[in-house]
Amino acid sequence: MFSIALGLVPPWLVDRVSFSVEEKRLDLQIDFPRGSRFACPVCGRECPVHDTVESQWRHLDFFQHAAYLHARVPRVRCPDHGVHQVPVPWAREGSGFTLLFEALLMTLVREMPVRTVARLVQEHDTRLWRVIDHYVTKARQRVDMAGVRAVGLDETSNRRGHDYITLFVDLSAKRLLFATSGKDAHTAQAFVKDLQAHGGDPKAIAEVSMDLSPAFQKGVTEHLSKARITFDRFHLMKLVNEAVDQVRRVEALSQPDLKKTRWIWLKNPDHLKATQREQLDGLKDRNLKTALAYRMRLTFQEIFTVQNRHQGASLLKAWMELAKESELPSMVKVVYTIMNHWDGILRWFESHITNGILEGFNGLLQSAKSKAQGYRTRKNFINMAYLILGKLDFQLPT
Repeated sequence: MFSIALGLVPPWLVDRVSFSVEEKRLDLQIDFPRGSRFACPVCGRECPVHDTVESQWRHLDFFQHAAYLHARVPRVRCPDHGVHQVPVPWAREGSGFTLLFEALLMTLVREMPVRTVARLVQEHDTRLWRVIDHYVTKARQRVDMAGVRAVGLDETSNRRGHDYITLFVDLSAKRLLFATSGKDAHTAQAFVKDLQAHGGDPKAIAEVSMDLSPAFQKGVTEHLSKARITFDRFHLMKLVNEAVDQVRRVEALSQPDLKKTRWIWLKNPDHLKATQREQLDGLKDRNLKTALAYRMRLTFQEIFTVQNRHQGASLLKAWMELAKESELPSMVKVVYTIMNHWDGILRWFESHITNGILEGFNGLLQSAKSKAQGYRTRKNFINMAYLILGKLDFQLPT
């Protein structure tokens, strides 16, 4: 019965079964008859057994009991290729889990934190990370990037401080293409190398959306030379929001009513709670610099509802003049930032691409990291990014 359940074919068979209620454990000893021959892993020639190596694998639980397979794994002596260990049909080489147990693990880790899965199956999470690394690596080898034309890139933090991962996303397919350490110009070079390894052509990338990072600009200009750069409007809005808050912070020193009002100036009016809306109504019509900055913020946001480049350019120029006339230092600083990135900002009115999908991806990763209490290593973080966001086909056994 167990031989059939495990899908064993001759010469493999279940030789004996040991069941312990006290230890909640089932052990299955797999063996083969004396004189059995196995195929050489190199050429497939049937060869006699040279010697064996005892091995153990964790299998799917037998009801609530942990199940383990044990076997003498044969090594064959081939006349042409020497001594080689025979692969077993129920597990991959080097793994302490059966293929079906790994399939279960990969299904679970896509739905819950790795440490939670580790506690559930009563295995150390480092063993699970090795399984994830194997299947992510194999799945990424099959990824086809030949049709990629529009790419978004942004960084996300792996740990507190300055440990960053840069994500490259297919904006059309909404999938993670590549993740790599750092947030400098070399990340674009690494992406191009990976793109080519998966059938993609860097010269075919026509559009790139990104923030205002000089390093990203340098990398894209050098390695994706045919791409038109669109500076992400959400990052521009972030700059304006920061400028508004800076005005509020300075003015709050002389206007105590502005203390603890940060979010009423930064949220859209329709997203405010009733109490926040009432507070805003009591402040926005007063002769406050913060109220002026707030009105400029709303105007700036409205500009990006326009679809025409010429009209968008005219409105931006008018806004920049208004910002200069306000003589608010933080707003004037935004003006000069816009001037220094003019072509890429105007490109949005033609491409209409944004990093919105990347912002969502970053949120998912940071949320998953928080629930998992960190990934411990950068490699684990990158593998989790592929697992959650890569839309990979893992081709798991069933």
